[in-house]
Formats: sequence, structure tokens, C-alpha cells
Amino acid sequence: MAGSDAPVSSGAAELESPPQRLPEWIRVRPPHGTDYRTVRDTVAGLGLGTVCQEARCPNLAECWSAGTATIMLLGTDCTRRCGFCAVTTHWPNGVVDRSEPERVAEGIARWGLRYAVLTQVCRDDLPDGGASVMAETVSAIRQKSPTTLVELLIGDLNGRDSDLATVLASRPDVLAHNLETVRALSDRVRDRRAAYDRSLAVLASAKRLGRPGLVTKSSIMLGLGERADELAEAFQDLREAKVDLLTLGQYLRPTPRHLPVAEYVRPEGFEVLRDRALAAGFSGVESGPLVRSSYHAEELYRAARAGAP
Repeated sequence: MAGSDAPVSSGAAELESPPQRLPEWIRVRPPHGTDYRTVRDTVAGLGLGTVCQEARCPNLAECWSAGTATIMLLGTDCTRRCGFCAVTTHWPNGVVDRSEPERVAEGIARWGLRYAVLTQVCRDDLPDGGASVMAETVSAIRQKSPTTLVELLIGDLNGRDSDLATVLASRPDVLAHNLETVRALSDRVRDRRAAYDRSLAVLASAKRLGRPGLVTKSSIMLGLGERADELAEAFQDLREAKVDLLTLGQYLRPTPRHLPVAEYVRPEGFEVLRDRALAAGFSGVESGPLVRSSYHAEELYRAARAGAP
């Protein structure tokens, strides 16, 4: 893999005019069942934000129909503008809803979740990047649902170890932070305040500052023009940061204002990459066209724990 300039799916060059229609292997499931309605009504009734809605996740119907959702903390407006992300960009001027931790904990208790996934919008307007609110939310969940496992997907907190330590003090079971893309594309794909090496440093610091046994996780999007050797480098960089779990999914352009898709990676390409990531040393890997960072999160976590020494 190292040194290859070929895209990972078929070896074809980047598409100059990406197709407007999705390939036949990308199909979104329709909603069904009472669990979907329960999640929908709880989200609406408690005024919760979800990354499922805000980021236009293609797995919303599947996950909500299974009784799960990924809760978005610190509101639904992000202070950063990444070229791939559908979440609204806005500067909230330090406004924080202090009732959010309790409402999130109540929602999770109502669902009776074994495993809860929380994420955040970036809040560069807050002195601690929202670390205290995230910690309060995990603590509230611990009080209302003491047996629930908690996965927390954070931003880079501007690289501040003190704020990361605040988050880790609430003892999440999984601390996730997404690398998003390979080094060569990072400046184009992500907001100018994000940085490839800072993301790696956040993940490495989580292992250093967190409790023993903390599981760390990251995610990479495919189809933005990355090369196979660049992906191999990213896998190695993440493993050097002692990241345990990895998800790989297809980038889907949310609107014409966002970055174009360079390539739709075929399912067999994702299978190859899963095997390469496992060979690089990750404890668990989810890889597929519709995989997102929180997809099958509980199964991936349990796979990592099963393989722990």
C-alpha cells in the first residue's frame, strides 16, 4: 500500500465531474417501527439536538428505528466551517443552555440505552471550548443511568490539555476525536482552525491523561481524493497516538456549496481498507459506504474490550 498513488477503490483517477446520482450500493433505509417514533418524539419533546439531523446523517432512519441516536451537545450551531459538514455555522457569543446536561440525561434514561453516544459542535467562543458542559452531561448520565456506557466525540478544544482533562474527569468509556481526512487534504477539507497534527495530539493526550483502560476512537472520510499511501500514513499516525478504534465511511456532499465528491468507493474497497486497518493494529474497525463515526458504536466498543489484554 505504501507509495501507491492509486485511489483505494478501483485504481481509477479522480473524477473531474463527480456523478450527481448516488451509486446503486448507497441506499438509505426508510424509517420503521415504534422505536423510531419514540426516539423522534423524545428528541422533539426534550428539545435535544442530534448530529443525525444537523449533519444529515444517512443512517438516521436505521439508527432511530433501532432506538438509538447521537446527541449533539452545546447547541446545534458550530463556530467552524468545514468544507464537508452540513451543521450550521454561527458565533453564539458565549451563550450556553445550562439545562442541556439534565435534558440529555433524561432523554437517555427514557430510552433505556445501554450505550449512549454524545458529540459536540465546536465552541471557540467559550473559554474552555465547552469542556465543562460535556463533563456535566456525562456526570448527569452517570446519575440517572449508572449502567449506561458513554462515548463522547469531542472537537480539538484548541489543543488545551487542561480542558481535555476536564472532559476525561467525567470518565467517558470512549473518547473519540475525528481525524476526518489524510494529512495532504486536511487544510482544504477542514476549517482553518483545525489541524491534522493537533488532532493526533488530542488523541495521544487522551491516552496519557485518561484513566487506564480508556478506549479512544477516530474516523476518516473517503472519496475526497485521498491516495492509498496517504491513508496508510494516516492509519500509522493514529496507531502511534494509540487510537484503538477506527471508522471509515464515504463522504457524501450535503449541498452544492460543500466540497465535491472525488470518488465513490465501492463496498469491496471498504473491505480491503478494513483489513488493512486491522493489520495496522486497530482493535476494531467499521468500514463501509454509509459508516459514520457513531455507527454500530456499541458493537465496536465491545470488540475492543474483548480484545484488550
